[in-house]
Amino acid sequence: MRPKTIEYALRSTWQLITAMYNEKATKYDATMTMAFTLLSIDAEGTPSTALGPKMGMESTSLSRMLNTMEEKGYIERRPNPEDGRGVLIFLTEQGKEKRDLSKKTVLEFNNGLHESISPEKIEHFYEVIDAIKAQVEKKQLIEY
Repeated sequence: MRPKTIEYALRSTWQLITAMYNEKATKYDATMTMAFTLLSIDAEGTPSTALGPKMGMESTSLSRMLNTMEEKGYIERRPNPEDGRGVLIFLTEQGKEKRDLSKKTVLEFNNGLHESISPEKIEHFYEVIDAIKAQVEKKQLIEY
């Protein structure tokens, strides 16, 4: 019998979604995390320091992934003209193609959910997720 906790439901569902996206991404020489990164990079370039917090990744993991993406030709790093110490991440043409594929895949999944789940249930889902995030941000649910 599965535990009836919100954490379990979130975690097990996210693991299934991750596996689904990774299975698809593998066919295109990528991972779900790479796809999420591609979707997080702005056309005008994104500071590498902004990607970690935006994606909830540790800097070591992000750095390793960015190196892999650069080796594959999906991104390029350029000096930040406004901050000599900083680096901006840009998509290459191949990276833009991979981003478009990632966006298409995410939209297909979301559209499929919208076709099979009523608008009312989806609205309730977002209300519940927002309430959970608000509670977690308050840090009042567990003792630290």
